[in-house]
Amino acid sequence: VQLQASGGGLVQPGDSLRLSCTISGAGHTISAVSWYRQPPGKQRERVADLVGGGTIRYADSVKGRFTISANNAKNMVYLQMNSLKPEDTAVYYCFAEGLGYESWGQGTLVTVSS
Repeated sequence: VQLQASGGGLVQPGDSLRLSCTISGAGHTISAVSWYRQPPGKQRERVADLVGGGTIRYADSVKGRFTISANNAKNMVYLQMNSLKPEDTAVYYCFAEGLGYESWGQGTLVTVSS
């Protein structure tokens, strides 16, 4: 299973950005997909989960601003990020898990700065 994240960039505070994650090789075996981020000098943290069956969870720091979604037909997962803040600056990773595997994407850098 391979994941590839894209869509990062440099934006100003208050802007929006949508990250995309392409998943290949998983078929219909995925049980959950997540977005994580690692701010500069800090540990990786979970941002949002989308679990099979439709359960969605967000970190408190992004609730009401970020939205995780999936297009199963295209094997894509998205993270819509609105009202971005400087503290959202991080490398963002997508993650998928299923029966017998866990897989990470390579990360995409989001920088929020004026």
